[in-house]
Amino acid sequence: MSKFKTLDDLGDVAGKVALVRVDLNLPMKDGSATDLTRAEAVKPTILELSDKGAKVLLLAHFGRPAGKRSSVLSTSMVVGDVESVIGKEIMFIPEVSGPVVEQTLGILRNGDVGLLENTRFWPGEEANDVDFAKAIAAHGDFFVNDAFSAAHRAHATTEGIAHVLPAYAGRAMEKELKALDSALGNPEAPVAAVVGGAKVSTKLAVLENLVGRVQHLIIGGGMANTFLAARGVDVGKSLCEHDLTETASKIMDEADHAGCTVHLPYDVVVAKEFAANPASLRTCNVHEVAEDEMILDIGPQATEALADVLKTCRTLVWNGPLGAFETEPFDTATMALANHVAALTLEDSLISVAGGGDTVAALAQAGVTDDVTYISTAGGAFLEWMEGKTLPGVAALEK
Repeated sequence: MSKFKTLDDLGDVAGKVALVRVDLNLPMKDGSATDLTRAEAVKPTILELSDKGAKVLLLAHFGRPAGKRSSVLSTSMVVGDVESVIGKEIMFIPEVSGPVVEQTLGILRNGDVGLLENTRFWPGEEANDVDFAKAIAAHGDFFVNDAFSAAHRAHATTEGIAHVLPAYAGRAMEKELKALDSALGNPEAPVAAVVGGAKVSTKLAVLENLVGRVQHLIIGGGMANTFLAARGVDVGKSLCEHDLTETASKIMDEADHAGCTVHLPYDVVVAKEFAANPASLRTCNVHEVAEDEMILDIGPQATEALADVLKTCRTLVWNGPLGAFETEPFDTATMALANHVAALTLEDSLISVAGGGDTVAALAQAGVTDDVTYISTAGGAFLEWMEGKTLPGVAALEK
């Protein structure tokens, strides 16, 4: 695991200014946040620094303003929601550097919290401009990155400032990095990976990275259809990237050479139309799918077989559902596997790390969110980590 400093490495911070990069890109409706998960994640870091007497300046982006000011994309929009989460008043600061920030620091008392304006209002943010990073850093004594979800972006406030000021991982970042290290960096073997979703094309790099790092690769969702087609199975009118069957075959060959077993369903749930509880619904062997049918979930025998596989594993990384879980009854396999993973985790026989929007939603739907070892809400950063890429925001924190 890479070595990085955490808040434990900070000395006395009373009266010092902490520049803290957080993810407050909250989903909004009618002026209020509809999900406070991201604010909840950074609460421990904010309060720890505040309780120790630091002046805490929060750096965050909000939406995609493309380097221009926009009243509807101001971080002032989330102040009230974040205040409700941390239980403290937050002073909004309409700039990220310069005299306004300096004057505000003169007003803030030790332990106070301020939220700077949307960093993406300035072109220098996404360009990772050195001068822009230095201008922001001029107001701080040290930098804390607590936004893993933005760590795959080499921006001024995710990567640049870490080269100007002493840099530390916040509590959410620390927790995420430790969880990811336990999943793929230095995992307990055997390791299984569940990779699902609609298209192979969106997860090619993930699959190519995983075959050399896990012992069991479980492929679900529409992606499984492409792999089934590569094995000569007629998948009817199922979602399938027929132009990628050769690529799928190559991945299976690489897995074979690496000692990784690829698991594909041998019984499936099919229907002639994609709708809730369709009249044409049936379960069949993968070789019995009719021309006018589409595969929408894996079958009960395949689900049970996967549960047996996971009983032999010590670590699981999960990204993507097994079927079209948003529509009943095509959520059956995903819900069953989620409950099985939760049970194994609670028994301490499995370390389970999950990430990605659909996966998080599926685990919530199954009611097992609190029973999985770690759930990453990072999206793109989690996917790039699964691809084996170096994340700039993380690399900048390394000692």
